[in-house]
Amino acid sequence: MARYTGAVCRLCRREGQKLFLKGDRCYSEKCSVAVRAYAPGQHGQGRKKSSEYGLQLRAKQKARRFYGVQEKQFYHYFEIAERKQGITGENLLRILESRLDNVVYRAGFASSRAEARQLVGHGHFEVNGSRVDIASYLLRAGDVVAICEKSKGSEKFKAILEANASKPVAAWIDVDAEKLTAKVVNLPERDQIDAPVEEQLIVEFYSK
Repeated sequence: MARYTGAVCRLCRREGQKLFLKGDRCYSEKCSVAVRAYAPGQHGQGRKKSSEYGLQLRAKQKARRFYGVQEKQFYHYFEIAERKQGITGENLLRILESRLDNVVYRAGFASSRAEARQLVGHGHFEVNGSRVDIASYLLRAGDVVAICEKSKGSEKFKAILEANASKPVAAWIDVDAEKLTAKVVNLPERDQIDAPVEEQLIVEFYSK
């Protein structure tokens, strides 16, 4: 599957806010959004008036980039969300939050979602005792994510856990710092999701 391989800081600048795609760099003075708070490209500093469609498109693109999901998969999630009971936009965010790579990141086992995808793909995590190497694996309430036994003592994870020790963990995830496990207590409600996303605009975009 094709994946964006360019400079991710350009994506944050294009959306006009931090999407926290580069881990610790996003919290430092080197963050590109702080240094150059305008869109990339030769016309990035020009003033542009967005149409209704443009606002909806930007909302969809921002959500995709925030969670690191490609267009085809993102639309598939929207179709699932639309079939579920409840508010479609909130259902969509709940699905995105329940991805394994996102839960690994939210639990503090990775410094960014991109790093979480890489670690999951390399087989460093188990779900309910079985190794899972699919970043898009959707978790349910009650599922337990754990760092594999052979990976717990690696220098890589020691550095990650130390760097993320002071960062808050999502309220819907229960982390056991000693066992290095994270339990999905419940799928998050909208007020428990801090994603900078206007989900109603995404619904409007796909409903045209």
